[in-house]
Amino acid sequence: MSAVAFIGLGTMGQGMVANLVAGGHDVTVWNRSTVVTDALPSERVVVADSIAKAVAGAEFVMYALADDVAVNDVVLGARGIAASVDVTSIVIDLSTISPAASAAEAAAFSARGVRFLDAPVFGSKGEAANGGLWIVVGGDEATFESSKVVLEPISATMHYMGPSGNGAKMKLVGNLVVAAQLEALGESLSLAKKAGLNLHDVLGVFSVTDFRSPIFDGVGSAVIADDYSPSFALKLMLKDGNLVKDFAESLDVAVPGTMATVSTIERAFDAGYGEENASALIKVLASDAGVNLAK
Repeated sequence: MSAVAFIGLGTMGQGMVANLVAGGHDVTVWNRSTVVTDALPSERVVVADSIAKAVAGAEFVMYALADDVAVNDVVLGARGIAASVDVTSIVIDLSTISPAASAAEAAAFSARGVRFLDAPVFGSKGEAANGGLWIVVGGDEATFESSKVVLEPISATMHYMGPSGNGAKMKLVGNLVVAAQLEALGESLSLAKKAGLNLHDVLGVFSVTDFRSPIFDGVGSAVIADDYSPSFALKLMLKDGNLVKDFAESLDVAVPGTMATVSTIERAFDAGYGEENASALIKVLASDAGVNLAK
């Protein structure tokens, strides 16, 4: 199959690497910090000690990085991916970053004649591990078609959104919806609890109505079990919420609901829940209502 370099071995990256290997690809990996690689398949995975060694000879260079700062360092730095990658490689950014940072990447790769896709993913730890991510892609369509061989093993669906940058923009549009659903779930469960309703019964209604949502199903059950183990950390949700807010402001689009949700996330972060699941914002809403959703 293909020779792939994968940069960034966080919770999402390790799952994606495992699925690339399961799809028959040979993968060379690199990460900024020391990570436990025992969870990675031992066959067809090579751990490189530098970016340059990781990307050398790769047909595809894929990376999942935390934020704009990481992209500026790992991708756009003097010894970063943009300076080191072979001109014949296809580079695929799976990160959630600002449209401005994505545009800077595209310009850097274009200057060297390297094909580039912005292809952020929807989903968290479980979807990454199971090859069930939903990918939104911006860039040249022919390059997208050529990249399906490495996108298919990690995804449930792929969505071509048009020119470079459109994947990054679509990711923020989608994240607005995710944040709104978590806020709505927290508010509704708090209201139901205060009103004396059984939350198991409430979630039973949520699961069959025309406003049902996988987020309501999965997160709702976890919340009433007092389970906030991280699949997607609240600190990353705060980063994403601010990206959405800044993106909307740059286009002069009012997003009052998002502003309120970011405020809730900030309060949850300040309360010490940053390393817990993003759903920990619901703890703040429950506290405001004076209820315990797990009892």
